[in-house]
Amino acid sequence: MRIALVGTRGIPANYGGFETFAEELSTRLAARGHDVTVYCRQRHPEPTFRGVRLAYLPTVRHKYFDTVAHSFLSTLHLVWHARRFDVALYCNAANAIFTWMPRVVGIPVALNVDGLERNRKKWNKLGQWWYLAGERLSTLCPNAIVSDAGKIEEYFRERYNAPSTFIPYGADPQRVATRAVLDRLGLEPGRYFLYVSRLEPENNALLVRKAFEQVVETPLRLALIGDAPYAADYIARVRSTQDARIVMPGGIYGEGYRELTSHSFAYIHATEVGGTHPALIESMGRGALTLYLDTPENAEVAGDAAIPFTHANLADKLREVLRMSDAERDGYRQRAARRVAERYSWDAVTTSYERLLGSL
Repeated sequence: MRIALVGTRGIPANYGGFETFAEELSTRLAARGHDVTVYCRQRHPEPTFRGVRLAYLPTVRHKYFDTVAHSFLSTLHLVWHARRFDVALYCNAANAIFTWMPRVVGIPVALNVDGLERNRKKWNKLGQWWYLAGERLSTLCPNAIVSDAGKIEEYFRERYNAPSTFIPYGADPQRVATRAVLDRLGLEPGRYFLYVSRLEPENNALLVRKAFEQVVETPLRLALIGDAPYAADYIARVRSTQDARIVMPGGIYGEGYRELTSHSFAYIHATEVGGTHPALIESMGRGALTLYLDTPENAEVAGDAAIPFTHANLADKLREVLRMSDAERDGYRQRAARRVAERYSWDAVTTSYERLLGSL
């Protein structure tokens, strides 16, 4: 198949979950012999990446227009070059409004709607309305909807009476032995709590930092990893700490990210909006002792292999895992790795997308 992937910032992944998804899926599809093109917002030195064609188009660098402007231009390019493609996969319900256009020229479209983006605190009323409209248009404009969590599949079925194909994100469970990024940040293996996410309000980095500051009895450190392009005020609040145990280097990707998730004492997942989050399943897959904010989507992923917390009791939960025996902690780590291996294989995810796109 000749496949176009539209609606992410592009690959190589250096931003968030959709970019990780785009890289993992597109490169695996290319390795299986498919001709894959990913539309990107930032130029890569080479026209291809691990067998995937990269199509760069400009965008409007603005919080409210970045995604839709780039997706609109990408769609125009896709339609103009329709003979190059057999099928298109769009990401993000905000882009639903564009998915009818490829269909007019004979290119069927699947849309991964992600989570309930309108609930993110960063959006004003217009942004929330756009995402709400995108949800409805997702049921009308593309050929097929993809939900990455069972709760999202249930939501679309109950609210819109719209069927969707459930395909979760995958995880790379491979642990790495290297420690270069730990050495650079002054971290010791097994001696730090880890948080990884975009530093936006609904991901609760500030909650994690304040809870950790209350646990004064531990010498362990906290690595808060992440950044965001349109959240300067919130990031400044997160960084406003006098606790020398906390390190906040910004975003770290690739091998450095894998090092951090391979050597942490425990991983804290505090995201409350969205479906299946890559950082959660990747940390669990690498055998991290995992604490997660108790939302239906997070609980669906974690099962009995991780420890839930609420906005009010995170500090107590941190103390709880510090008091656990090594055997108790190892039990959680083993269950987490086993759960991800059974449910969140990238190869299985790729096969599911291959079948869906092929059916279209």
